[in-house]
Amino acid sequence: MVKANKGIKCKDRNYAIYRIGNWKNDYKINVIGTSTEIPITSPTKHHVELNMEQIRSSSFEFNGKEVNGMVGLAIQLNPSLIDENIDDLVELEEKEFNLISEELNNLELKADNEEIDPNSFEYLIYHLVYEGHNLTSKPANDFTREYHITEIKRLKELSGN
Repeated sequence: MVKANKGIKCKDRNYAIYRIGNWKNDYKINVIGTSTEIPITSPTKHHVELNMEQIRSSSFEFNGKEVNGMVGLAIQLNPSLIDENIDDLVELEEKEFNLISEELNNLELKADNEEIDPNSFEYLIYHLVYEGHNLTSKPANDFTREYHITEIKRLKELSGN
């Protein structure tokens, strides 16, 4: 947890800070777009873009066709996609990638010199921690922890688990 008396600088790369909201477009494949977490700081936006590229750069085989990680993850999280034409899903993923990239590029971000109250109920705040070679995001306050638990339950229900 973050110390209560110390604000988090918006330029701090050790934190990912989001507002809860909706993207302008509707997304079916892109897991960034299906979430309600909207970046509000430049480091968070950069982190989201890197995560998206990392997911997309991985590949899976599905029904004899190689698909990028975003398509593979979407199918895993949403079993109803299994019955859809794989070429249509690949095409939709590319379209959604372009749309979410445009949305990310047009976000209104907080100034780097601004500070966020670590106990805010207005923003989701994750502390980014390296554990070995892995970067882990940990809820930095109770509001984020509660949201995170609810979101995990929602994803489990969506995936049928």
